[in-house]
Amino acid sequence: MATIEKRTTADGTSYRVKIRLRGQPVQTATFTRLTDAKRWAEQTATAMREGRHFATTEAKRHTLRDAVDRYKAEKLPHLKDGPCRAAQLDWWAQELGSHALADLTPSRITEAREKLSREPITGGRVRSDATVNRYLAALSVVLATCVKSWEWLEVSPMRRVEKRKEPRGRVRYLSEDERERLLSACKDNPDLYAAVLLALTTGARRMEIMGLSWAQVDLSRRVILLEDTKNGERRPLPIVGPALDILRERAKVRRLDTDLLFPGRVNPKQPLDLRTPWETALKKAGIENFHWHDLRHTTASYLAMNGAGLQEIAAVLGHKTLAMVKRYAHLSHEHVAGVMEDMASKIFGGAK
Repeated sequence: MATIEKRTTADGTSYRVKIRLRGQPVQTATFTRLTDAKRWAEQTATAMREGRHFATTEAKRHTLRDAVDRYKAEKLPHLKDGPCRAAQLDWWAQELGSHALADLTPSRITEAREKLSREPITGGRVRSDATVNRYLAALSVVLATCVKSWEWLEVSPMRRVEKRKEPRGRVRYLSEDERERLLSACKDNPDLYAAVLLALTTGARRMEIMGLSWAQVDLSRRVILLEDTKNGERRPLPIVGPALDILRERAKVRRLDTDLLFPGRVNPKQPLDLRTPWETALKKAGIENFHWHDLRHTTASYLAMNGAGLQEIAAVLGHKTLAMVKRYAHLSHEHVAGVMEDMASKIFGGAK
């Protein structure tokens, strides 16, 4: 129930609105015009009955910095990419942190997004569209948490903020000649040679390989079990070809002071850093425009060219959806054509 009390003082006339609803705190506000008081009373009472008013109140009470700080304290410690996510959220907190959540409009976020994309970073470069989208995704998760978990917002403004258009995924893989040259150059460093072989035959990421422990390796079953993957799920990696022979040999001379397959030289409890030997091998092999992650692309590309379907490639790489592996679809056209030929033969037989 809403009541409006008229007050006249030396400063003029005002109208004090008081709303009482059972089970909810009393809400009050003062206006200089009766029409404004009536409008506020009607809108607020309706919002209170529908459970919307207090969400709006919380959005005015809390700033974006409040939300970022709470998210970092409650959620980030449990995320694998916590440090990277923290840096992204710190940028948003610095840029928009003083704004109340209620004032965090799509246009304001879009303006900040454009500043983010133009802002110089290391070496005078600017952030790529993909990186800007990662920043947007980090902010989106915080605001979604404000809506779903904390009831600080009714609707996330990110629903009306557009992402930057990203270029098509990079597919750089080794030709047969490049592969032979690279492996030959890597043989100067036994650790590098073993790591590259594993990367090419398993499709595993660099840190998945460099962080491997012997407890994850089952040579009798010819499998490596990844426990701590990017998507949070276990993933078995079959050990095939020369990689199996290499691991069998390394198992015979493994160090006793660490369980790592690739222990560091100074601290055997930390993975070995192969960045310098890797760059040296690339130069010796005469291979340009190639990164370690492209070994993973090489595995996927070879699978596609040898008839593997997108679901099989996704399973090897550990992707939950096919979106990330569609970039290899064009490499499997011969396999797809063969499937279509078989289908046509079965349906139409010898019909002309």
